[in-house]
Amino acid sequence: MNDPRVAVALRYLAGADDAPRVVARGRGEIAGRILALAREHGVPVHPDRDLVEALAALDVGAQVPPKLYEALAEVLAYVYRVNQRG
Repeated sequence: MNDPRVAVALRYLAGADDAPRVVARGRGEIAGRILALAREHGVPVHPDRDLVEALAALDVGAQVPPKLYEALAEVLAYVYRVNQRG
């Protein structure tokens, strides 16, 4: 059976990065491990199939391109809201 999970982890270090970077990506079991690690460490997970597919096409270490900034801003707003409830 084909595992449909896809996951991408991003990092942004203010002052060091010009834009968020892909630090991990994977499908199937690897995606499951990325998601499990995020949950273990309290990192919010936001399901957005279209965005994750676009990000999964990037190489690990690549910066998120400007054309994805608007969609990424929506995710960051979600993370901010989750952290405020936390």
